[in-house]
Amino acid sequence: MNERILQLRRELHRHNHNYYVLNKPEITDREFDELMNELIALEKEHPEMYDPNSPTQRVGSDISTDFVQMEHQRPMLSLSNTYSREEVSDFYRRTAEALKGEDFEVCCELKFDGLSISLIYEDGVLKRALTRGDGLRGDDVTVNVRTIASVPLQLLPDSKYPKRLEVRGEVFMPWRSFEHLNEEREKAGEPLFANPRNAASGTLKSKDSRVVAQRHLDVLPYAVMSDELPLEKHEANLQKAKEWGFKVSDAMTVCRTMEDIQNFLEKWEAERKNLPMATDGVVLKVNDLRQQTFLGATAKSPRWAIAYKFQAERAKTRLKAVTFQVGRTGAVTPVANMEPVLLAGTMVKRASLHNEDVIKQLDLHLGDWVYVEKAGEIIPQIVGVEPVAENEQRGEKIAFIKECPECGAPLIRYDGEAAHYCTNEASCPPQIKGRIEHFIGRDAMNIMNLGSEVVDKYYEQGLLSSPSDLYRLRLTKWDDAWWLSKGEFSPSDLFGETKGNTPAMLVTQRATQKVIEAIEASKSVGFDRVLFALGIRFVGKVVAKTLAYHFKNVQALREAGIDELLQVEGVGQGIATSVVNYFANRENARLVEELMAFGLQMALPVQKSLGDILNEKRIVISGVFKFHSREEYKEIIEQYGGKNVGSISSKTSFVLAGEGMGPSKREKANQLGVPLMDEEQFCELLQLEMKTE
Repeated sequence: MNERILQLRRELHRHNHNYYVLNKPEITDREFDELMNELIALEKEHPEMYDPNSPTQRVGSDISTDFVQMEHQRPMLSLSNTYSREEVSDFYRRTAEALKGEDFEVCCELKFDGLSISLIYEDGVLKRALTRGDGLRGDDVTVNVRTIASVPLQLLPDSKYPKRLEVRGEVFMPWRSFEHLNEEREKAGEPLFANPRNAASGTLKSKDSRVVAQRHLDVLPYAVMSDELPLEKHEANLQKAKEWGFKVSDAMTVCRTMEDIQNFLEKWEAERKNLPMATDGVVLKVNDLRQQTFLGATAKSPRWAIAYKFQAERAKTRLKAVTFQVGRTGAVTPVANMEPVLLAGTMVKRASLHNEDVIKQLDLHLGDWVYVEKAGEIIPQIVGVEPVAENEQRGEKIAFIKECPECGAPLIRYDGEAAHYCTNEASCPPQIKGRIEHFIGRDAMNIMNLGSEVVDKYYEQGLLSSPSDLYRLRLTKWDDAWWLSKGEFSPSDLFGETKGNTPAMLVTQRATQKVIEAIEASKSVGFDRVLFALGIRFVGKVVAKTLAYHFKNVQALREAGIDELLQVEGVGQGIATSVVNYFANRENARLVEELMAFGLQMALPVQKSLGDILNEKRIVISGVFKFHSREEYKEIIEQYGGKNVGSISSKTSFVLAGEGMGPSKREKANQLGVPLMDEEQFCELLQLEMKTE
């Protein structure tokens, strides 16, 4: 019986591949279902034969999964992008110059509009699927990816594939599936997805893999990675992936001249509307893997690739009104409200006008006929106004407001900035709620079960007016009901003479208990994320981590002046000024003190010295790494007595050189006689673990 189960799995894997990848079914749907039902029945009878990669697992299960974040074996860098053909020509010229006249090819591929995925195979079996995440770490969505029919769970047995293989691709939702999904959601009274990209992203992050299975996502590979790749060309390895069982785009073309590239761009600029899925551009990659390695990468993107974005689609409609929105930083954004118009597959009735300068430049009046585009095929914006005859009467001229639409405070526009800001930072409702929503976000304190609607409700009830109020919330049972209060709850707060002194609201115990537990759990979140959660202007995740690792604790950071901050790699004048101004503000200083008193992490853990083998050595880190992250290496260097420096000089002891180290840094190191040490040598020197997962 075990042999029959294995035989059925092999047959169903083959039929899946024939149907979804080759589009050449050998049996009818009914015959396929009969084989599948037989396998399902046999697996129920023999639970000891469970295999997560069995074809039966594609149907999904109702097991809820909280996605675990895992580190990528190799960073998933984003690509530089452009809307300009001239910049594509510049990329080609720069590549030719860097390769010093050596012949090279460029592989042109369609850029499908979805989200990136990393598929890890060991001995031909799918072991893990990670989203791109922040490029260094991604969500483990293996359970959901197993339900996608075009993803091989087992590579074809007769093909010769590497023992360990990473295939990167784009997960997307075809137009047909997207339209069907929105029809079903409309019937059910559920909000519609704005576009296929959002639908694909939301689906892949579903906690019910049966939902993923029902929505018919698709995957097309765009890169194959392994230490034992069979071929030396990118395009050839992707074609090899087809032999292993992957579905590969037929639109991929190897170009040998700039003219070939321009022809490819022109062809697909015109024909992309006929494709069964959304595309937003073309990716150009140097085809030779050896040349890719030579060209290297910056911290953000490879030098051997660029993404050309298609010009956005345009539609014409009438302007009905302009409203103004206030963000968490107090920035006021004008929004155009228009007659609904179909644009790039979705109905559009609102568009960003960005700032006062844009309104003046467009010379907008109520009732104008306007042209709308989708920036990057996603965000609608007005790009032009239909000219009117000289004697034609226009509506009221649109003027930028002078007071906050939410709280009535005066607006201010800082020198060198386009945006206007509400000056009532402490009391403006959208700013208060926005700061709290930012604070609880996934990349900040990661307080689950507390979305924007709940924040709105708690704010209106007087429970939240600051991020620190989260840690004052108490859940109390009284008279067979559960109450959420800011501070200790007493029935007199509701009915006695002191009614209203402690804000409270009636809640459901189970859901609110989860919120309280998540708030308590957030106290263990690291200092760098707490720093990001504070919402200091210009301080994003990367800068927050840099500042945390440089200053070690919040006390040292708030005592730092602008000159000291400017010495930190990646910190410019704008960031330095913003940090100093933030801590100089009395309300912000009080918030930090309160959060510290509630037990939030306001310092990095004290690291014990591991030795002095790197004592007094000045070390530059460059490139990307597979065994440990850059931040881990920085920490390790300090633990062994070394000092991290940002640029190469004659005082540099050595460069820790990862993959894709820039040619200019390599050349400078050679000129100054600074030795290079690769990752393996460094790990061997310090006897560090060489982990790849």
